Amino acid sequence: MVNEKEFSGMLAESAESSLEAMAQRAREITLRYFGRTIQLYTPIYLANYCDNACLYCGFNINNDIGRRRLTAEEVEAEARFISSTGLKHILVLTGESRAMSPVSYIKDCVKILKKYFSSISIEVYPLTEAEYSGLISEGVDGLTVYQEVYDKEIYAKMHIAGPKSDYDFRFGAPERGARAGMRSINIGVLLGLNDWRKEVYLLGLHAKYLQDKYPEADIGVSIPRIRPQVSGFKTPSRVSDKNMVQIITALRIFLPRLGITISTREDPALRENLIPLGVTRMSAGSTTMVGGHTIQPDGAGGNGNVCQFEISDNRTVHEIKAMLEKKGYQPVLKDWMHI
Repeated sequence: MVNEKEFSGMLAESAESSLEAMAQRAREITLRYFGRTIQLYTPIYLANYCDNACLYCGFNINNDIGRRRLTAEEVEAEARFISSTGLKHILVLTGESRAMSPVSYIKDCVKILKKYFSSISIEVYPLTEAEYSGLISEGVDGLTVYQEVYDKEIYAKMHIAGPKSDYDFRFGAPERGARAGMRSINIGVLLGLNDWRKEVYLLGLHAKYLQDKYPEADIGVSIPRIRPQVSGFKTPSRVSDKNMVQIITALRIFLPRLGITISTREDPALRENLIPLGVTRMSAGSTTMVGGHTIQPDGAGGNGNVCQFEISDNRTVHEIKAMLEKKGYQPVLKDWMHI
């Protein structure tokens, strides 16, 4: 077992000379705990209304973009299309507006989605424990909440207005979800907002806390880097591809059972090279537009089809599956089912 001090050491600049040895160790640990399997999922954007002024996000309330929310018929069309690719795991996103995407709306959408998917995770504004329980009763089994940045001073500078400026309520969301009975909890930092070494260290400690206190839940992390979006936000802190290797290998060695997600924010070549180092979950066939699988943009953003951020890996589910199989991995499109 690796302790917190050793984990910190693996994230240090001095550890860059040991990356090859770390990578070998991370590969061995990943094979031991996860075999050669990669779970695939895709996000479904139901709405892009947001009450927050987050400097780095395309859905920032101050951005002049088209806003919309899918109707029940449009949700069904998206679900039908995504399900036809074979995917049975889905991640629901709404933007963070209680008024425009209330819990009642999310529940109504889940009722539609559970006809098509065996696992439904949500990435919405932080909820109370009772609200998470209510969504679980409708069919939700997974929760994703990014703290974005753990440093409180930088957090305040990045989240200048809106409910998301409440650091503590957001920080407590994963634990409220765990207490409510979520089967999987995924947390993350947005790499580039602060010194990545400090942020990933705190992310690792947060994940360990959740693993230790809620052993019945699958705990995972995401490590997205900032991508371009409509406001032209400039990344404060650079995170290189080499840094990404160090992040994944250190996390895997520190927490052998940790799920690690690599998103379509990263380009295809890097995603493929990172797989053996500890990745257990990948998005495929992704879009960050509301109804982006079935509704075409109108060119002016009037239908709400504006990206939350740009993606780099535009490959279809079929292409991602083929890539994984060629590398000797088993793409998992379904590994959970409500009884």
